[in-house]
Amino acid sequence: MLIPSIDVMGGRAVQLVNGERFELDGGDPMELAGRFSILGDIAVVDLDAALGKGDNRELILRMIRRYPCLVGGGIRDATTATRYLDGGARAVMIGTKANPEFLSAFPPDRLIAALDARNGKVMTDGWRNATTLEPGDRAVELAPYVGGFLFTVIEREGEMRGTDLEAAARFSGKLREAGFRGTITLAGGVTTPAEVASLDALGVDAQVGMALYKGVLDPAQAIAACLSSDRPDGLWPTVVCDEDGVALGLVYSDAESLGVAIRETAGVYKSRTRGLWRKGSSSGDSQTLLRIDVDCDRDALRYTVRLDKGGFCHRGSRSCFSRPGPDGPGGDDRGFSLLDRTVASRLAAAKSGEAPAGSYTARLFTEEGLLPAKLAEEAAELAEARGAERSSEEAADLLYFTAVALARQGSSLSEAARVLDLRAMRLTRRPGNAKAAYTGNGEAAWKTSIH
Repeated sequence: MLIPSIDVMGGRAVQLVNGERFELDGGDPMELAGRFSILGDIAVVDLDAALGKGDNRELILRMIRRYPCLVGGGIRDATTATRYLDGGARAVMIGTKANPEFLSAFPPDRLIAALDARNGKVMTDGWRNATTLEPGDRAVELAPYVGGFLFTVIEREGEMRGTDLEAAARFSGKLREAGFRGTITLAGGVTTPAEVASLDALGVDAQVGMALYKGVLDPAQAIAACLSSDRPDGLWPTVVCDEDGVALGLVYSDAESLGVAIRETAGVYKSRTRGLWRKGSSSGDSQTLLRIDVDCDRDALRYTVRLDKGGFCHRGSRSCFSRPGPDGPGGDDRGFSLLDRTVASRLAAAKSGEAPAGSYTARLFTEEGLLPAKLAEEAAELAEARGAERSSEEAADLLYFTAVALARQGSSLSEAARVLDLRAMRLTRRPGNAKAAYTGNGEAAWKTSIH
């Protein structure tokens, strides 16, 4: 739907007109990525690398480790592409090297072919060299090798005079007729919510830079322009989830609440009886809005939030789907999220001297040497465990002590899970051989090193 663009030059976010004339300095790319990530994927382009004037690789690698990024600009060798993909980029955007031989070395779903056209002809090498290729025809040739396309109308780029919807329709039409089912994105001149909606109706996302930086295009209005509702009040059902994807409740939104939620990065909704509703304004149970997603039919939203204090439900529980218990609203926390929150609360209590009497978790935080010893002990017991039930029990013990160790360092099991998600995206794999201290004479060696 809407993909914010961050073009990086000399370590700064910049905007150029037609890829040539400097227009503005947008500031710190990392700070911008934090702001834009609420909208979903971000397109990050290394202009220095595209123009052969150095690169911003280390900065971009830091960005993709933290935010959902599509990375392009001067990726003309397998090593660079692999490094970005291993680093956690959702996909890499390949322009000059977008040919079957190069692309076939990578998983198609991690590739976007960037076809930049001036006056209807594909340009390469940072938009400096013209070809005789028509973008739609070239796209059909490359379609079997990629999961998406970025089509840039260069003569509209940065101009803010409107995009070329006819060109978008021709480009997307050829691909869809050829059976391509991946993503299609248009860049160049997108300025108004109506244009974003028109592109969305074609099945095309709008990649936007200049209009966002200058405040001409309000992202909330752009999203709202693509949405519809079959409700008499015109509201959009909004599913609110936590960081682990667990549904907390069902609320409603409209254009006003959507705009406030994005500007304030907070849980702001539309009450059917009270109007604009800032969650926590009276209860104190506030939320930080992390991401907004739109469903496939464009008639419902999903808000991913972090609960800053308390729960989501007005009855006091974390979720509106909790079952009441004899002492009030029941909790529905379970698994890693429950363990993380319990350990974090015990750490806070231990630091303040208010830990419950006999709290073993608090003891692990305060008694020198106890936690490392228990980690080693439980790891050894898991290694020795036999059978599904016994192995699960020992793994649970080890995970508990792992959660405590992570909390001591300001991390959590959820953060470790995020690292695993990033590693799952790697193309290259380490051999995973054990260190010498854990091999040697087989079982005896690791027992000695652990104990």
